[in-house]
Amino acid sequence: MTADDLDRILASEEPLIPSSGFAAATMERVRESASAPPPLPFPWHRFLLGLLVMLALSGLGGWAAVRLHAMEALGSAFGYVLADPHLWLPLAGAGVALAGTYLLVGLTLGFTGASR
Repeated sequence: MTADDLDRILASEEPLIPSSGFAAATMERVRESASAPPPLPFPWHRFLLGLLVMLALSGLGGWAAVRLHAMEALGSAFGYVLADPHLWLPLAGAGVALAGTYLLVGLTLGFTGASR
């Protein structure tokens, strides 16, 4: 297809004329759009609170892990015999993760007003 063929096809087309109710329907949609309420703002306060809680729980988990590791080192230095001292750190991490999850779910349900 050449440029002359395209020019001939485009020149032979009838002009487009909108239907009789097009302008009225378009203006009605514009009015509906203008009267719509503004979009909801982003909940920055809740986001920052969640971020602070996450940081606090991460710090608490790190502190607990270091403390348990130090207690394990002290226990082995004084000759305390535990069943398996290498299990205490993963178990403490799992406990902190479960407690943090429970706390975050509770806070989320409390903020949204949902029932458990």
